Amino acid sequence: MKNYLGGKWGIVVVGLIIGILASLLQFWGNPGNMGICVACFERDIAGALGLHRAAVVQYMRPEIIGFVLGSFIAANMFKEFKARMGSAPIVRFVLGIFAMIGALIFLGCPWRALLRLAGGDWNAILGLIGLAFGIWIGTRFLQSGYSLGRNYKTYKSAGWIMPLTMLGFLAILLFDPQVAGADKGKLLFYSIEGPGSMHAPLLIALAIGLLVGFLAQRTRFCTMGAIRDLILFKDAHLFKGVAALVVAAFAANLALNQFHPGFTEQPVAHTMHLWNFAGMALAGLAFVLAGGCPGRQLFLAGEGDGDAAVFVWGMITGAALAHNFGLASSPAGATPYGMVAVIIGFIVCLFIGFTMREKIS
Repeated sequence: MKNYLGGKWGIVVVGLIIGILASLLQFWGNPGNMGICVACFERDIAGALGLHRAAVVQYMRPEIIGFVLGSFIAANMFKEFKARMGSAPIVRFVLGIFAMIGALIFLGCPWRALLRLAGGDWNAILGLIGLAFGIWIGTRFLQSGYSLGRNYKTYKSAGWIMPLTMLGFLAILLFDPQVAGADKGKLLFYSIEGPGSMHAPLLIALAIGLLVGFLAQRTRFCTMGAIRDLILFKDAHLFKGVAALVVAAFAANLALNQFHPGFTEQPVAHTMHLWNFAGMALAGLAFVLAGGCPGRQLFLAGEGDGDAAVFVWGMITGAALAHNFGLASSPAGATPYGMVAVIIGFIVCLFIGFTMREKIS
């Protein structure tokens, strides 16, 4: 089947769609400037499963489920589902942990950084500069031969594990919906205040997640890849999609009265600029070393990439560690333990980058 979104303008169209849908998700109930945030939503899933007990960030986010299943549907429809794994899984897991820690220092993934900017949160500027800096460091490793090795074709059923896991999460969510005012269902934990208590209607969030997952799989949409390709190859193809997302979200926010410019009093954000920069720099470096931003990792997992699935579980584990050990930031700012964790994260990522380089002949 022909990929009509694979052309020059397909990525722009998809970026526009994602930007509009993200703003609408905020309008329909998601937290401010958090219509879509892969890191935040995976953190909420970790909380819903009881992996951490931060009561304000616990909800089984349907958007994440939809991202994986939408990609799975697209990959199977277009015969691109390929079960593969085996490329340094433990390293990818560790990179996922530190990518999440960096994102939770900033309070958002690259998707949310863009949406925060489109909503008028100028703190996102520092985060995006940090993201670009971290990606730039990662590209230096790529140019010097960094590689986690190749993955290998495996049993098709192995590639189904992540989509089946998401189907299981959806079944639990439908079986165990939140009862008004209750913070615990039969199986899941639910926030009754804070960002975790704010969400769009389940079916709308799921439908948008499925659509975004489908479209992103067709276009290879990736925020990290956009900056990486611009630095390495001067290729702006993916970057056009990212720019379109910001423009569309900005326009939609204006129309919906969701644009509130400034540094202070921004939703789920802090003004410690150094740590906004450093947190996203760590996340950006980890994304390059792992081969994709958190959204792209979900889409890859949906099309059978077991290594991407390991990274996703690393991020979910990182969210649990961040909240169980006081590493995650809050609107009050970064914590002392979080600052130390960022430094440790840079040391670990640099160690991985320097020691996992193949000789370039």
